[in-house]
Amino acid sequence: MGNTSDLAEVLADYLIAPDPGAAGLTRAVTGRNEHGEPVSLSVVEERPLTIYLNRQEIVTAMTIGDYPEYLALGFLRNQGMLSPDEDILRVDYDEELETVVVRTASETSYEEKLQKKTRTSGCAVGTVFGDMMEGLEGVQLPATPVKSSWLYALAHKINRTPSLYLEAGAIHGTVLCQQDRPLVYMEDVGRHNAVDKIAGWMLSEGVEAADKIMYTTGRMTSEMVIKTAMMGIPVLASRSGFTAWGVEIAQQVGLTLIGRMRGQRFTCLSGDERLERDMDPRDAPVEAKKHRRKSAE
Repeated sequence: MGNTSDLAEVLADYLIAPDPGAAGLTRAVTGRNEHGEPVSLSVVEERPLTIYLNRQEIVTAMTIGDYPEYLALGFLRNQGMLSPDEDILRVDYDEELETVVVRTASETSYEEKLQKKTRTSGCAVGTVFGDMMEGLEGVQLPATPVKSSWLYALAHKINRTPSLYLEAGAIHGTVLCQQDRPLVYMEDVGRHNAVDKIAGWMLSEGVEAADKIMYTTGRMTSEMVIKTAMMGIPVLASRSGFTAWGVEIAQQVGLTLIGRMRGQRFTCLSGDERLERDMDPRDAPVEAKKHRRKSAE
């Protein structure tokens, strides 16, 4: 990573940053390489987490296990089961039973909705309900401007941040940002889990969304676009690519969608009128090769 001052500068803006050395997130395994030589690798742990809303079992998600309360809150919020002003009494996590119970002042039955759940196209295990588009009815995001200088600065900081991805791979990251500052960086085996953790943190802390940017390390699928829009965040950026439905939904709700952020390049497929190109790409910081993510090569 570099010296201590470099690391401190990279982490200075974060309210929550990845902790690659945290206990229980990775495990050392041994194998042999292409030459038959013994090798030892650090691999990401994966474990089930069952989410309950009051007495109703909602879903079992595969996750790395950190921030289970935020994951549960965010999942329920992004599935439309918790409104932004929901009266949440408490959130109980049982590590031994691998369950989170979100308790609210009023109970609602979701049996009919649960029958419509389908497997998503995302990595690992994720569920999204067949009527997920209903939550987008009437959604029109604020026309928040975004500067290209912010995007270059965010990519530079995020790509240099110590993470489980750089430690072990096989994981996705999502970062909540404000202008050129990365604020909360969550990782998980599925990008949908990572964004749900951020949604849960925002709900728990009462954080406003209109001036925020969502940065993801993975593809900008319809699910990622829907979740971002449901959270009220007007900008979604990624170093990866797009899906056609994701672009269509972004255009429908007024979401600024920026992808293929590789080095000094990017592509905007929705909301270009809100993008201020205030920086010559040639002046953007260039990462040392050792700090680049695979998709930035």
